[in-house]
Amino acid sequence: MPPIISIQQLTKTYASGFQALKSVDLSIQRGEIFALLGPNGAGKTTLIGIVCGIVTLSSGTVTVDGHDVVRDYRAARASIGLVPQELATDSFETVWSTVSFSRGLFGKPPNPAHIEKVLRDLSLWDKKDSKIMALSGGMKRRVLIAKALSHEPKILFLDEPSAGVDVELRKGMWQMVRQLRDSGVTIILTTHYIEEAEEMADRIGVINKGELILVEGKAELMRKLGKKQLTLSLQTPLAQPPEALADLPLTLAAGGYSLVYTFDSQQEDTGIASLLRKLAELGIDFKDLHSSESSLEDIFVNLVSGPPHQPSAPGKEPS
Repeated sequence: MPPIISIQQLTKTYASGFQALKSVDLSIQRGEIFALLGPNGAGKTTLIGIVCGIVTLSSGTVTVDGHDVVRDYRAARASIGLVPQELATDSFETVWSTVSFSRGLFGKPPNPAHIEKVLRDLSLWDKKDSKIMALSGGMKRRVLIAKALSHEPKILFLDEPSAGVDVELRKGMWQMVRQLRDSGVTIILTTHYIEEAEEMADRIGVINKGELILVEGKAELMRKLGKKQLTLSLQTPLAQPPEALADLPLTLAAGGYSLVYTFDSQQEDTGIASLLRKLAELGIDFKDLHSSESSLEDIFVNLVSGPPHQPSAPGKEPS
């Protein structure tokens, strides 16, 4: 099955000469949740803006559900629902009116049953007659999602959906996003909350300085780039790692009371047995040990702060 979004050799250079996107290649599959991660100014919002027809590309091609975003703009845009970062809404309109109006903008005939379903799914039904200005920030965020879903799009872009939303509402939003995916909607989200991507995404792309430096399935990304650590709680503190163990990836923590060994769990020989044997030979006693593995946040920080990476699937926007 062809991808629902296909991006090839996409570049964006602004009039100032600033190159926001550099030869981005990306395919997004139907029915997946794709998380696009990157620091501020990495190119996330520019990329979304081009796919949604808000920003003009400089070169390359983008197709949405088989429609070119430049040559067949209306059909491409009709397939997309966009939830922007900003909470700008029609403050004096009611929830029902603003969501219904958004549907009409796409030339869709009135469908009160669909609008009701969207509002109920987003826990907004009891607010349908309330003016937007009277809603909390979290409720306004839900109204933006309702507006984006009003015309029954196949694709939903969520640009920082949890910004300004408390933890409880954020988890409710995650549940709602999963339900949308289960109903056949393809979800693309950008987020600063690494746990959001770790919780929900099927695949993850990392963009930095306008380049897509990595695209990988979440589980595969964790497997390939995640590291494990073995922490040994020592009986007696050390001032520094023993000279005899200088060739091992060891660091001291907790004021010298912990010895931390970093290893690749995918290797046949992790080196743990050899480490424990050498510690015994050196008379270094430990009272406890436990292992932990890298989180997605650790991997992300290493990717964007480390040396340049070769893109696995070739992909700075103004702040």
